Amino acid sequence: MTRLARDHWQRVIAGLDPEVDYEQISRIVAQHEFPWDSQQALSFALFRTYAVPSIGGLLHQTGEFTNATQKRHDDTALLLETVADRGLESEEGRAGVRRMNQMHGRYDISNDDMRYVLSTFVVSSVRWIERYGWRRGTDAERRAAVRYHQRLGRLMGIADLPGSYAEFADLMDTYERETYVFDARCRAVADSTLDLFVTFYPRPLRPVMRRFSIALLDDHVREAFGYDHPPRWLDALAHGSLRARGRLVRFLPTRREPALLQHTHRIRSYPGGFMIEQLGTFAAAGEAVSEGRSAAP
Repeated sequence: MTRLARDHWQRVIAGLDPEVDYEQISRIVAQHEFPWDSQQALSFALFRTYAVPSIGGLLHQTGEFTNATQKRHDDTALLLETVADRGLESEEGRAGVRRMNQMHGRYDISNDDMRYVLSTFVVSSVRWIERYGWRRGTDAERRAAVRYHQRLGRLMGIADLPGSYAEFADLMDTYERETYVFDARCRAVADSTLDLFVTFYPRPLRPVMRRFSIALLDDHVREAFGYDHPPRWLDALAHGSLRARGRLVRFLPTRREPALLQHTHRIRSYPGGFMIEQLGTFAAAGEAVSEGRSAAP
């Protein structure tokens, strides 16, 4: 089989229109050009949302992210990945969005919180690639990410969506400045998530990987959770090692087949496969069920 040129996918993206082909561009970025980076960026994006008391507090209240951390991790990852992989307008994609809307509809979640979480998906991925990626992201890739998440947001019934990457970034940064404050419930959710994260590595490395992960957090995120600032050497090692990885990846073969998180060892809850309609949490007997916000057609 002929080896793909290192700039193969960049040339494919250059021939696409991010205003129309935003799903295809986003899939290329997440599954071919930056699969590992995209997975890490999503994990850290979700992690930072726990520092908002109304979000972290609700997750703590449900007990899902402290008592069933692995399954909640898997369900969230599989829902988002399936929607992106199969397409927002596909039958599977719509089923995934419907499941998310049903779960969110059980709780009184503000539009501001929903907009903020959506903004972290856009901004965290772009910033991660800028810091650690094997190449810089392009304007077309940023615009595609914006258009993709605008469409996802409309399907989830989120109002007043930002119109550009700059607006998404401003929303995320402003919301964090205005809402971040230490809350023991948020810290408990963060601790449970870190406890899960380190199990993805060999046992002798787990204490190191926990400190490594905390070192990668932005200062204000770490402070909101009440984590100590890492020593200067650890901070430099954590960020430096990821930048070094990016430089190394430049020399690896171009990925021909898509890389999906569902095929990795991090997804453990469904060894026999999964059905998207059965992912997530469900209302208890007698509990009213809602489709959530009024979603766009």
